[in-house]
Amino acid sequence: MHPAFRPAAVFVLLASAVLAAQQPAPTTAAQAPNSDTSYIDAQGTAHITRVVPIPTTISPEAQKMLASPAPDQAPPESLAERRAHLETYTAAGRAAWTKICPNRIVEDKIAEVPVRIVTPDGMPAENRNKVLMDLHGGGFNADSGSYQESIPIASYTGVKVVAVLYRLMPEHPFPAAIDDAVAVYRELLKTYSPKHIVIYGTSAGAILTGQVAVKLKQLGLPMPAALGIFSGTGDFARPGDSEAMYTLSGLSGHLDPPAPSPHDSSLTDSADLRNPILSPIYADLRGLPPTLFVTSERDLLLSGTVNLHRAFLRAGVDARLVVFDTLPHGFWYHPELPEAIEANHIMASFFVKEMSH
Repeated sequence: MHPAFRPAAVFVLLASAVLAAQQPAPTTAAQAPNSDTSYIDAQGTAHITRVVPIPTTISPEAQKMLASPAPDQAPPESLAERRAHLETYTAAGRAAWTKICPNRIVEDKIAEVPVRIVTPDGMPAENRNKVLMDLHGGGFNADSGSYQESIPIASYTGVKVVAVLYRLMPEHPFPAAIDDAVAVYRELLKTYSPKHIVIYGTSAGAILTGQVAVKLKQLGLPMPAALGIFSGTGDFARPGDSEAMYTLSGLSGHLDPPAPSPHDSSLTDSADLRNPILSPIYADLRGLPPTLFVTSERDLLLSGTVNLHRAFLRAGVDARLVVFDTLPHGFWYHPELPEAIEANHIMASFFVKEMSH
């Protein structure tokens, strides 16, 4: 995510700005701990401080990004403010990626669902019968990546991308986003062979990709050639360890201690948190297509990604996992990072290979 922007965690709607007056002051340099501490209580909860330098295993550009300061206390942001921020952020992302990856973007509808169709410049004629379907990130309540996820992948695969602008929460609770994605996929099947379709997404879109795959199996629809689950989770009943350690910016920014209960079910329309469509880790995953999982060390959804990857392996799915050192959630949105270019090429190469079978 953009270092200057600190959005809410997945499925968490931000509190009213009225709470701003209740926020403690940000930690200052004089108050910051300069030594490690560790206390494990009787319940096994760790109460720790850590002093963590930026390693030299990452690029200078990534080191600079991680060195960008972010206060650990800040006023809450309303949903309207969040969406306005992200509209500016994604527009900047479109411009930055288009400089590297020239393209043509058309706003359209498929099955009455709004979509952005990204066609890379110079798309080979042999790829006209192939399509990639992107489910964007944004915590299910905004669009943080329909451009950043589609433009580089379209360019590096040489294949058209359909970015699905699915209905958002809280106006449209679960399973509205799944229904929209399935509707678009059904329509694409009228034109494209399933072996020439890939479904992928980042963050909320990664979660949605797993959900949609389980729904397609439930409906008896043909599976796509491959899936891409890039920093997601498949388990809303059991938050992973990384959610207690990292924000969307990694080690910087505000982070509340873990709540004693799992994700707030009211945000999913009181759905059963172990519903296999909502939480695919509880589903029968056998027969799902080859899947690439990508995450990073300081990703709040690191645990969710690797746990779902293991569930795919247990089900006999051809599932690969790539974890980047140090970097935070969704770092591949940033074209200035060599690691982002590398990650997008890894994703694209996997898709091209799976669609060529």
